[in-house]
Amino acid sequence: MPPVSFRAPLRRPANNPSQSEPWWFVVLPTESSASLPRRGRTTVTGTINGRAPFQATLEPDGQLSHWLKLNDELRRAAGAEEGDTVAVELRPVETEPEPQIPDDLAAALAAAPQAARDAWNQTTTIARVDWIHWMTSAKQPRTRTKRVADACDKLASGKKRVCCFDPSGHYSKAFCAPEAADE
Repeated sequence: MPPVSFRAPLRRPANNPSQSEPWWFVVLPTESSASLPRRGRTTVTGTINGRAPFQATLEPDGQLSHWLKLNDELRRAAGAEEGDTVAVELRPVETEPEPQIPDDLAAALAAAPQAARDAWNQTTTIARVDWIHWMTSAKQPRTRTKRVADACDKLASGKKRVCCFDPSGHYSKAFCAPEAADE
């Protein structure tokens, strides 16, 4: 796949709960995002301003596009400041990396019937990304706890994919890019 290139403003989130670890973000133009293989989480490699290489997982913005989170080290390597327009070139990785399993899901799978663990191990990496995204996208702790339990039940019954989950957030409006501090 040819690289996806675009220019976009570097923004700082309005709400950054971890002020000790500042971060910034770039929202991909819709046409750039459309050339990626999926509307949900997608891992890419690329550069910012032609000099700061990275590998990151793009998050869906609920508008059929994605957004990219940049830590302070990457921002400095790119020579960019908040409000600057940055040049981004990226391409999807050839093989989606295995997602990190959240502790609560790992514990639930360990306690679940063997059929649930077997189904988890037999799913594709993308399906595991979607399962984890479904669980971690819950806004309330109670909802997340229920989703973890439901996932184990569904896996134990042989389901290998999350049913009725829109990983792009477009239809449910479950996902969005962060609100920019300058808006």
